[in-house]
Amino acid sequence: MTKQAPYGTWPSPIDARLVAAHDGRPEFLGAVGGELWWTEPRPEEGGRRALMRLAADGRGPAASVLPPPWNVRNRVIEYGGLPWAGTPRGEDGPLIVFTDFADQRLYAVEPDAPDGAAPRALTPLSTVTDGGLRWCDPVIVPELDEVWCVLEEFTGEGPTELRRLLAAVPLDGSAARDRARVRELTGDTDRFLTGPRLSPDGQRLAWIAWDHPAMPWDGTRVRTARVTEEGTLTGLREVAGGAAESVVQAEWAYDGSLLIASDASGWWNLQRIDVAAAERGEDVRAVPLCPREEEFAAGIWKIGQRWFAPLPNGLVATLHGRGAQTLGVLDPETGELVDTAGPWTEWAASLAVIDSRVTGVAASPRSSSEIVELDTRTGHTLVLASRHEDHVDPAYYPEPQIRTFTGPDGREIHAHIYPPHHPEYTAPDGELPPYAVWVHGGPTSRAPLVLDLEIAYFTSRGIGVAEVNYGGSTGYGREYRNRLREQWGVVDVEDCAAVARTLAEEGTADPARLAIRGGSAGGWTSAASLTSPAAEGVYACGTISYPILDLEGWALGETHDFESHYLESLVGPLAETRARYRERSPLHGAHRVTVPFLLLQGLDDVICPPVQCERFLEEVQGRGVPHAYLAFEGEGHGFRRADSIVRAVESELSLYTQTFGLVRDDIPSVELSK
Repeated sequence: MTKQAPYGTWPSPIDARLVAAHDGRPEFLGAVGGELWWTEPRPEEGGRRALMRLAADGRGPAASVLPPPWNVRNRVIEYGGLPWAGTPRGEDGPLIVFTDFADQRLYAVEPDAPDGAAPRALTPLSTVTDGGLRWCDPVIVPELDEVWCVLEEFTGEGPTELRRLLAAVPLDGSAARDRARVRELTGDTDRFLTGPRLSPDGQRLAWIAWDHPAMPWDGTRVRTARVTEEGTLTGLREVAGGAAESVVQAEWAYDGSLLIASDASGWWNLQRIDVAAAERGEDVRAVPLCPREEEFAAGIWKIGQRWFAPLPNGLVATLHGRGAQTLGVLDPETGELVDTAGPWTEWAASLAVIDSRVTGVAASPRSSSEIVELDTRTGHTLVLASRHEDHVDPAYYPEPQIRTFTGPDGREIHAHIYPPHHPEYTAPDGELPPYAVWVHGGPTSRAPLVLDLEIAYFTSRGIGVAEVNYGGSTGYGREYRNRLREQWGVVDVEDCAAVARTLAEEGTADPARLAIRGGSAGGWTSAASLTSPAAEGVYACGTISYPILDLEGWALGETHDFESHYLESLVGPLAETRARYRERSPLHGAHRVTVPFLLLQGLDDVICPPVQCERFLEEVQGRGVPHAYLAFEGEGHGFRRADSIVRAVESELSLYTQTFGLVRDDIPSVELSK
């Protein structure tokens, strides 16, 4: 029998510990011979990433290869990238190289060695404070007994004093004692680059590069070179890309042609380039393989992501879609694209190929991320690992709605709406539910429509969630992304407010109980929404996590190199638009904050450093606005440790409980000071 209780007071079996235990998903999936390897989050083990292995026969559970505290992750461009590579060696088992987060060194390990050999270092300890040498996106080259990868080398103490290049590290460990043993394959004239991609015959190399002030979704260049017998590069040329064309992935097909994901059409679509013909001096143009107003890729936030993967038979496994990405198999000769059968609606940029089989990481609104195999010969799919389990009755999961709202000037705004949902409780007749507007990070990113226990934590208690893919988000073409150019703090704020207002006006949400929350760029939008006249009076409170709060400070050295020029496109050139930087910054609008807020920050965050929070709090102090500041030791940009996640989630609910006048006694109360 259904019970009745006010929204926001319902009991729920989805507690913060359950949320924390299932935070994150498998990542960086790859094949080593017939085996599958990937990294997996371990919130309960200090937030480390474990390296996982699944046997070629697919039988038995996947095994963690390295015990704690090994943490297979790197800090290249701070967001990191592909941290491991492997090669099969017959009866001796695979050789695996990986980066460890603690010291950022590159290591090698032979997991099947009879003596259980421990990992051995391949690169030297850093000589510059805070990690002078970092390695990413490795590829093992057995013929040369080397691993080729991106090298990020700090040359000074500042966050932008560094160089990046492609480098070759000997597998014999000699570079662990002698930095001079590392061969530099390219110069450091490109500020950013992805890792090397060797052609099937080993004679050509391809990679992607870009420079400040462009971000990789603005404009990149595809470079190729010939590989000599000695392993040096010659005949460097640029075969695709440009200042206004974003190429985010390049892979060699088995016939020797180069496949790329380019947004030259306004959408990231797949194209093919005849590099051999270009080397002969012929006029070569990229050939579209399946032109559609859909995205076959997304922005490079982590180096080494893989949205498509060529198969030996000439077909191409590829993600594609609008506002979501599913897995399909493309015949590049005919342009025919056949989607994978199954319940999964969102596939991550992590694909691996073994013969005719493609494996990826997939989820849906009813299932968390699973490792799924598609047999392209039969069309059959199979969950291989990380199988979704319902740790509570799925009746407690929310039932999302895909909606399009209308914003200022009639523009479309895409959003996912998660109404409050509980199998045993309803609210009293006539009561409208509180809602929290969730703002994704990036901002050049998007919120996927997948099962998220943190969303279910709130909806099962009677608090609705609205995830807004505001103008500037990926997934809807370049024109939609470009809405945010020089409009950050305007379009994102207006779009979120338009969704909130519409929900209130149509009777879906209680207009007096609306909240906004987000982390990183989402923290910026949340803070800007509490200080901008464009959202005045919309929100009753806000949760602001590891945010940007002072645009000038961020532009003048208070962030890492990757995003140090990002504001030139998001806001404008600082020298010409300095007044705009001050006008939009929550720091300088702190006097307009009138509602309670929660501020969450990792003390080790170098992307959005704690100093910005501290300055903002100084401006708010003494103004009579209830607020709490929770700083987490050992956490960087985003929270990875189970205890941190639990405290953050429960504190957010406590803010809503106090602000919305809810009665609960099942969570610790966060003290709001004035």
